[in-house]
Amino acid sequence: MLAHHTDDTVSLSRFFTTLEGVFNKIGKGRALMHNRIGKILLCLFFISTSPSSWADKKNSSAGFLDFNLYPYLSDVESDNVFTLNIAATLPGRFSYFSLLNIGNVDSSSEFEDTATYYTEQSIRWKISETSPLDLTMQLNFRSGEDNDRHRLGVRWRLNDTPYLSNALNKLNLRYAVNLHAIQFDHEDPHVWQLEHSFRLGFPYLSDRLYLAGFIDHTFNQDLPPQFPSSPIVAEAQLGYRLYENLFLVSEYRLNEYRRSDVNNLSVGIQYKVVW
Repeated sequence: MLAHHTDDTVSLSRFFTTLEGVFNKIGKGRALMHNRIGKILLCLFFISTSPSSWADKKNSSAGFLDFNLYPYLSDVESDNVFTLNIAATLPGRFSYFSLLNIGNVDSSSEFEDTATYYTEQSIRWKISETSPLDLTMQLNFRSGEDNDRHRLGVRWRLNDTPYLSNALNKLNLRYAVNLHAIQFDHEDPHVWQLEHSFRLGFPYLSDRLYLAGFIDHTFNQDLPPQFPSSPIVAEAQLGYRLYENLFLVSEYRLNEYRRSDVNNLSVGIQYKVVW
C-alpha cells in the first residue's frame, strides 16, 4: 500500500515539474506563483492519500479531493487560479463539503502579498435515511475585513426525490438546490441565497466527459445602484479525463459583483483523489 502511494506521489511530482516549465513560458511572475501553489498541492495530495493503516479508524466512508490549476484566464487576471474541492460522507447522516479559491490581485506577479482567498465550509445533515433533504450550515471566509458570513438553510437533492430521480438519472444529471435562508454577517439579516449545483454526464459521447458547476443567486442585499438587484455568481466546468485521475478542464465564470469583465474563461488541469 505504501509503495503504491509513493509511486503516485512521485508521478505527481514529475507532473508538477513539467507543469512548472510550461508556466515559465507563460510568464516568470505567474510561474513563480503557480510553482508555489503546486508544491502546496503536492503536500496536500500526499497527506490525502496516506494509507488507512496510518489511522486507527476511518473518519469518512467515501469522498474526494480535486485540485484545480488554471494557468490561462481570458479576461480577468485577478480571478481564481487555484481551487481545491473536498467532499466526505461522515457518520450519523452527516456530510462535509468545502471549496478553497486562491486568486491574483490586480494582475500582480508577486505571490506573497497579493493573493486573495475565498473558502466555503459546509456541514450537512440528512434529515432521515430516505429523505432528499439536508439541514445545512455554511461558513464563508475571505480576504479583507468584515466580509465573512455564515448561513443556515436546507438542501434539496432532486436525484433522491421520488418521481424525479428516474427522469434525472436518464438524463445523467445530478441536481441539488440549497436555500440559505438565514445569514449571519454585517449585512441586513433579510439577505438570503439560492445555491444550485449540478453535474451532467455524456455517456453517449464519452464516459470521460462531464459538465459540472454551480449558480449562486443572492437576494435582498443592500448594493450600490450600479449593481444588479439580485446578483449571480456562477461557474460551469467542462472536464475531460486524460489519464486515470488527471483531467483537462475549462470553466466559464460569471460574476455580477464585478462591474467590468463580468464574464471570464479559464483553462487548466484537475487532479482528483477518490476514496
